[in-house]
Amino acid sequence: MLVWKLLKSHISVPQFIGFFFANLCGMVIVLLGIQFYNDVLPIFTQEDSFMKSNYVMVSKHIGMGTTISGVSTSFKDDEIKDVASQPFVQKVCGFSSTNYKVDAHMGISGQQVLSSELYFESVPDDFVDIDKSQWKWQEGQKEVPVIVPRMYINMYNFGYAQSHNAPKISESVMGMIDFAIVIKGDGHEDAYKGRVVGFSSSISSILIPQSFMEWSNAYYAPKDEVSHTRLLMQVENAADKNVSQYLEDHGMEIEQDQMDQEKITYFLRLMVSLVMVIGLVISSLSFYILMLSIYLLVQKNAQKLENLLLIGYSPAKVARPYQWLTACLNIIVLIIAVAAVLAVRMYYMTIIEDIYPELDKGSLLPALMTGGALFVIVTLMNMLIIRRKIIRIWYRKD
Repeated sequence: MLVWKLLKSHISVPQFIGFFFANLCGMVIVLLGIQFYNDVLPIFTQEDSFMKSNYVMVSKHIGMGTTISGVSTSFKDDEIKDVASQPFVQKVCGFSSTNYKVDAHMGISGQQVLSSELYFESVPDDFVDIDKSQWKWQEGQKEVPVIVPRMYINMYNFGYAQSHNAPKISESVMGMIDFAIVIKGDGHEDAYKGRVVGFSSSISSILIPQSFMEWSNAYYAPKDEVSHTRLLMQVENAADKNVSQYLEDHGMEIEQDQMDQEKITYFLRLMVSLVMVIGLVISSLSFYILMLSIYLLVQKNAQKLENLLLIGYSPAKVARPYQWLTACLNIIVLIIAVAAVLAVRMYYMTIIEDIYPELDKGSLLPALMTGGALFVIVTLMNMLIIRRKIIRIWYRKD
């Protein structure tokens, strides 16, 4: 075709190479940012077997001299009622803790991971985000359902397993966990078996059903009064200024672990947004380079293209070779960018899987969808701009 011959004879290779690498760089940055964000975000937002996303744990602020002055860090009933009456609070409860001695031994596949004196905590069953058929206990049962801190799995994976070349485990294999419990108090000593039904990143203690907490405190420590040193609060929006203002005015605070997690998630989103903006800027500049190159090509061939239009070629036929050229360049850039993202993702996912073996591996779908959308948008814009330029030549011949 004559248009192809005109096109090939005036192509500026350096200009198209510049567009290709600039567009490739921008595309890789954008796709990698999207993919990395989707792969890493579950680390900070993975579902908790204990708390829903709008639950926050609240404790009294402990300042210097608090214990010396005798100020109690426990919540009184009237304080809990006052918190519950706030308009931003949907419901609230206090953590109950054990008043007796608990010795726990935790093992995985016969290998002991933890052996220590611990303490249990509990909240009303309505606050536990777990299948209620798994979360019940009746007097006389020697098996107690428990929710354990997620860090216990990490202790095994990065402690024993790593040093002994043992296989790492994920949270999906709870049946491999042996949990022996010995409770002593008020002249009694009994052994129980803990059945792990979930994991939590929000607590550092072992959670048990409220029914077992009430019975065991009455049986092993009947003379001690149960106190609430922490509150579990369900709010509409934890970022509400009224929440933070109320807590500050009453000497309370959201536990630091939750605040740190929220900050990390916020900065992760911020960093990914900045990286994507940089990638989009580079892609925009590459788009400008391509359009400048096409404009120069059309301008060099303006007289010859006008002649083609005069002898009967339609603007669509004249524009088509230029449009195909940009579309081919864009698809090559997309394919190489996806391949580059896949290679980088395989590298960092290997590291993530070593640290978090229970994490869902996800897929390459976010990068593919983003890349496909960018390809369609940029290619359509290229085609429309080229067609508009050819139509201008068409009108000029008239």
